[in-house]
Amino acid sequence: MSSLQIGLAIAGGVVLAGVVAHSTWTSRKNKPRQAEPLVDASPSLSDHAGPAERGHPQEPTFDDHHHAGHDEPVAQPHSDDPVSDMARVMMQQATQHAQRVPDEAELQRLAAEKAADRAADARVNAQRAMQHTADTHDQGLAPMIAKVMDDASSMALPTDKRLSLDALIDVLAPVEIDSPVSGEATLAALPPSRRVGNKLFTVEGLNAETGLWEHPRNGQRYSAFQAGVQLANRMGPLNEIEFSEFVVKTQSFADAINGAPEFPDMLEEVARARELDSFASAHDAQLSFTLKATKAAWSPGYVQQNAARLGFVAGVIPGRMVVPAPAVGLPPVLGLMFDTQAAMAEDPAQSAIRELTLSLDVPQVDRQEEPFARMVQTAHELARVMDGTVTDDNGQRLSEAAIGGIARDLQALYDTLDARDLSAGSPQARRLFS
Repeated sequence: MSSLQIGLAIAGGVVLAGVVAHSTWTSRKNKPRQAEPLVDASPSLSDHAGPAERGHPQEPTFDDHHHAGHDEPVAQPHSDDPVSDMARVMMQQATQHAQRVPDEAELQRLAAEKAADRAADARVNAQRAMQHTADTHDQGLAPMIAKVMDDASSMALPTDKRLSLDALIDVLAPVEIDSPVSGEATLAALPPSRRVGNKLFTVEGLNAETGLWEHPRNGQRYSAFQAGVQLANRMGPLNEIEFSEFVVKTQSFADAINGAPEFPDMLEEVARARELDSFASAHDAQLSFTLKATKAAWSPGYVQQNAARLGFVAGVIPGRMVVPAPAVGLPPVLGLMFDTQAAMAEDPAQSAIRELTLSLDVPQVDRQEEPFARMVQTAHELARVMDGTVTDDNGQRLSEAAIGGIARDLQALYDTLDARDLSAGSPQARRLFS
């Protein structure tokens, strides 16, 4: 083999190594951020073991030959295959070329590359400083939001813990009976479905001992009943067809217990349903913030780990997390959503998430929980730890003025709902805005 061929082979090896290194670097740079590994704080069986033995990752090195120097060639077995021998020689020569001492010209070139890298790092640090300054400015929102929410909490009305049926949001039909009916007979007479169209249908009994309205239970006796159907929800108002179905179901129940129902006028109730639906549509609010990755994408595990530190737990739907309410059975305080397909991927660690949505269903959450203040603080904390930017639905970065305006509008909405006896988080509001 001529010296020209050897030189070309060495050059080819060096170029190949450079391509592989650049590909590896690009892959690592674009890889979604991963969740931090769980650290076992329990003592190890071998506290004197080295870092590698304790499970810590080690950087690869070229001097792992602890019993041989760099300048000592490692003996290689000789084979009868000239192609294998030539490849082995090429690798040895490429290794020696990589370990050679660079000359003055190459040192100058390396110094210039390092200077360029330092300049690029300086630009990145400057951008981070500007971002940190903006974030610090946004942190000034916390006292303002806290003050607004504190004022709202001091004026908040206590939540009304009334039963499910309410003349404010339900059509009521009293059912008179001649003698008390047992809870077992009542439950057997109830219709199998609790729906009239897409509205909730309910039957309550007047407990003969306590004198309170309640859902029928075994072992109790009831002296009167009332059936009800919801006037409106987010699907729309009660219509004539649904009212007729309500009449049929109630009459069937009354016949089974030998009762006599009394129904209100259909046209009046349908008109009342439309008025309530109009009010609810004008005062419904579902807020959302979008958190976008500014640099590297996130993996599902990375999002879940950082959200869990702020009180989020996994929801029923893949890609959804929630901050649970303080009481069991109540709607969540906040919701967080990201790409469902990424959450269900075979290898979630390789799934790239560029944005996630933080949401608040205003009528479903009691204002005393200060959900909007928690939403703002949660969004900015996630943006800080995950290197993201908080925007609105149109992709515009949220400013102090915008958040302050939302907070003021929210307080006005809370006051309006309170005045209508539909306080946010109350049973009536949760049913109406569902």
